[in-house]
Amino acid sequence: KEKLYYDAAFDLIKQKDFDKASQAFNAFLRKYPNSQYAGNAQYWLGEVNLAKGDLPGASQAFAQVSQKYPKHSKVPDSLYKLADVERRMGHTDKVKGILQQVITQYPGTSAAQLAQRDLQKL
Repeated sequence: KEKLYYDAAFDLIKQKDFDKASQAFNAFLRKYPNSQYAGNAQYWLGEVNLAKGDLPGASQAFAQVSQKYPKHSKVPDSLYKLADVERRMGHTDKVKGILQQVITQYPGTSAAQLAQRDLQKL
């Protein structure tokens, strides 16, 4: 049942209905906080907020992936996205630390490769 709920929320992203997708992922996380899909839902909530232009909301959602689901496979990507959002908000001091964290804690991931590239540009 939770998979159907998650898939329905994800379908709203595909339809570019970001307001409803945001509501659906928030509702999913309230209803199924310990679901195997919760880490993904938290990540996609960040992506939805980013698409809506809600940078503080995106920052919070991406940060919560690593805080609430530290072992989840989306953590490296969410931290990389967090660095991108912080850069967009002008928080360059935070960006370097987050990118370094991705590189040192998640070597060999695509997020670490992207972080390495971005760090060289700063």
